[in-house]
Amino acid sequence: MPLRRLARIAVFAVAAAVALPPVAAALTEEEAVAHSVTFVLGSRGEARDALAALVEAGDPRFAHTVITGGRFSTVPQREVMDALGTMTGVDGPTDWFEWMLWQEQSAETAPHPSYGDFQRQLYARIDPRFADFLPPGVAHEIRLEEIVWGGVRVDGIPALTNPDFVAGAEADYLRDADLVFGVEINGDARAYPLRILNWHEMFNDVVGGVPVSLAYCTLCGAGILFDTTVEGRDEPFVFGSSGFLFRSNKLMYDTATRSLWNQFTGRPVVGPLTGSGIELAIRPVAITSWARWRDLHPDTRVLSLETGHRRDYRPGAAYGAYFASDDLMFPALLHDDTLAAKSFVFGIRAPGGAKAWPLDAFEGGAVINDRVGLTDIVLIGDAATRTVRAYGREGIAFERSGDGLDALQGDGAAWTVTEEALVADDGRTLPRQAGHVAYWFAWAGYLQDAEIYAGAE
Repeated sequence: MPLRRLARIAVFAVAAAVALPPVAAALTEEEAVAHSVTFVLGSRGEARDALAALVEAGDPRFAHTVITGGRFSTVPQREVMDALGTMTGVDGPTDWFEWMLWQEQSAETAPHPSYGDFQRQLYARIDPRFADFLPPGVAHEIRLEEIVWGGVRVDGIPALTNPDFVAGAEADYLRDADLVFGVEINGDARAYPLRILNWHEMFNDVVGGVPVSLAYCTLCGAGILFDTTVEGRDEPFVFGSSGFLFRSNKLMYDTATRSLWNQFTGRPVVGPLTGSGIELAIRPVAITSWARWRDLHPDTRVLSLETGHRRDYRPGAAYGAYFASDDLMFPALLHDDTLAAKSFVFGIRAPGGAKAWPLDAFEGGAVINDRVGLTDIVLIGDAATRTVRAYGREGIAFERSGDGLDALQGDGAAWTVTEEALVADDGRTLPRQAGHVAYWFAWAGYLQDAEIYAGAE
């Protein structure tokens, strides 16, 4: 996130306490929708008149309409910013990005009742299928006004469902240093290269007989492997990318109910499944280099380049500039400045708590004995390949055995690192703990009460 924006957040928070203008001549809901739509879709003169009508109504709730619509309107941005300042009594934000940050921290200001109809009509002009996600009276547990368009239509970032694979020995398109998402379930090892997933951000697959989806939000750096089988449902969920974002995090959707889901939490947040209590279980996944995964899993299969889509799958072709930048592409507050917004962390959510470890704690390869919530864990990682695996340790203190990270010593035994467990030479096993890598801003935003590792005690 640009430092300029971070420095202004505190200003917005103070300014938000300014007394709001009183409600003047109220608009009917029908009039409000008409003015809102004209503000976005009318000619410049018509759009200016519509904006003036919204301002003159004296209702600060129309600020959400103007923030959403101002991104697309032909009205000059300076005029839009001035209108928002008049409507809210806030002096400070200078563009759409900053007004979205103000909106995130101003939950006490609800949108006008006409907002839902306006939002639906606006996004339906981009893609009629957007209206399916936002029907009148839709149930939701996130603020609808914080849903933003990510620049693509529904499935404009196409998921890979039951994709084709090749044997590892045939994956001659991969370089040794290329990063992959590595998954092994019940002895079935698969590699999903990031240079392919950067274009698709989602796969639906069956690995080792288990239906899973990897939801990869490139914007928040998080690839999370979900078990898509849910008790009480006959079929596993199949997911796609909706084209919408919430706080710089992708909103995926399930093809059965077309509910929107938060990629980071695995919960449905808009639509028919909202309030159902469903939360997808997370399974272990490792990011590592292709050479390392291939050495550990010589029988692995790898995504084929024949995905059915025409994309440039060369390294860095997708999101290369974003990954190299310190800035966010879409608005989201940084709720904790302990780390930079786009610092990588490895996080675990466990019974009794959640915790994140900065990836640079694993520079040069490291073994960290720690605890998250009620669980003693050991983490084995290498920052160079963004690799961290975590296992329960039941009070055992582990250390590296030799130069590599494949073997440990602990409690008088030698332990082998596998994808499913630590295995001791005396037959004991310690299970893998599910976790994932993410940018700090996303982890700190969704798990604000989580601990952060500060180094060895």
